[in-house]
Amino acid sequence: MQPSITVVGLGTGDTDQLTMGIWRKLQAAEHRYVRTDKHPTMRLFTDHQLSYTSFDYLYEELHSFPDVYAAIADVLLEKAALEGHIVYAVPGHPMVAERTVQLLRDRCSQEGITLTVLGGESFLDQAFTRLGFDPIEGFQLLDATALEPSLLQPKLHTLIGQVYDEYTASDVKLTLMERYPDDHQVTVGHALGVPEEEQITTVPLYELDRLQGYGNLSLIWIPQSNDAALQNRSFDRLHEIVSILRSPDGCPWDREQTHQSIRKNFIEETYEAIEALDNDDPDGMREEFGDVILQVMLHSQMEEEMGSFSVYDVIQTLNEKLLFRHPHVFGELGAVDAQEALQNWEQMKAEEKRRKGIDPALQSKLDGIPPDLPALMKAYKIQKKAAKVGFDWDDINPVLDKIQEELGELREAIASKDSEEQAAELGDLLFATVNASRFIHADPEEALARTNQKFRKRFLYIEEQLRISGRTFDQTDLTEMDRYWEEAKRIP
Repeated sequence: MQPSITVVGLGTGDTDQLTMGIWRKLQAAEHRYVRTDKHPTMRLFTDHQLSYTSFDYLYEELHSFPDVYAAIADVLLEKAALEGHIVYAVPGHPMVAERTVQLLRDRCSQEGITLTVLGGESFLDQAFTRLGFDPIEGFQLLDATALEPSLLQPKLHTLIGQVYDEYTASDVKLTLMERYPDDHQVTVGHALGVPEEEQITTVPLYELDRLQGYGNLSLIWIPQSNDAALQNRSFDRLHEIVSILRSPDGCPWDREQTHQSIRKNFIEETYEAIEALDNDDPDGMREEFGDVILQVMLHSQMEEEMGSFSVYDVIQTLNEKLLFRHPHVFGELGAVDAQEALQNWEQMKAEEKRRKGIDPALQSKLDGIPPDLPALMKAYKIQKKAAKVGFDWDDINPVLDKIQEELGELREAIASKDSEEQAAELGDLLFATVNASRFIHADPEEALARTNQKFRKRFLYIEEQLRISGRTFDQTDLTEMDRYWEEAKRIP
């Protein structure tokens, strides 16, 4: 006879809810196994002197729930092969939040064991009844041991099961705080539907792990909410707002915009975000990063209206690119340092081109540099690409000599009073200076930005000193301004 396992559900804990069919199965079984004997229904086993084997010892021996569930499945398969037929009892319904049953479903057919699953009242039945909400309004069931902020949807009633103890409740609290305010009301239910054991308590989120009584029959309920503040923390809400702004009933200005009309906005918002970064201004970053994202949303929405792509396609493309270009993180390759990681990135970029039918060998080594980059940044990237193929000096000394050479040629051009030649020689000098920045590992754009900021700070000091003395620039001279400048240099 083929070995078999019958899985039965013990219900939520109220023995009156245990079905007669499952009770008869348990009584008739020769070999009984239970995931845990810490369940109110187990008192029937004691009252009727039914022997059983519990797997509670594995929870103490092993360090993680996945290890426990895998070990339980291993033992059950082994026992079924030896004993012929066994009955395995689990809390609640076998197909609701019961990982061991899923493991058995995956493995029994492979090992020639017949698996039969018989239902039982789920804790969901009691949750709907005792907490008083209808799942048709929108509902999700989540696992406390694998909870992620991305899973949380405030528009849905959310039940979180597997809240075994205060430590798990603390993890749940921290995750919920990613989407909900600290004082958001949540409800904790212990032993729902079990006479004399049921407890239902509603507390602010920050008190979630201060409650007592967490165990195998505990859950957390966050009622659905249409609170605008909660919705505004979601990406879907942002997409919805932008689509409304561009709709016939939306904003007249937003409707009229095209890629070209707001192209400059993209550039301006990016520079404002960079300013917030340079100022180390978290509040400014939060606002300016949002403005940059808005530009992405608007341009993506325009394409969505044309049927080309949506912002979700943009996100998918980005995710796939990140996964593909980081084989040392998401694949088999390794990277011991940043340089090796960068090499992996470049190799995968080349592979992407080959998959698109582009032969890297037929492309210029200088391809891939955006034509509209600021000239200083563009010069830096051009030189870096040229250096990769060996078109570069071995050390910085010839670079410094080149700067001197270009400076001399600029002097000659100035003496010639040829404006075109002067501009050309100035460009050569700047290009040579950018070359020096590579050798000292200083980004020229960032270096110049710091100098600009330094100049502004010192110039503001001159203005302040003039104001203190009640004078204007018309009432001073270069000697005095230079003195103030030297004073500003000594200020940290």
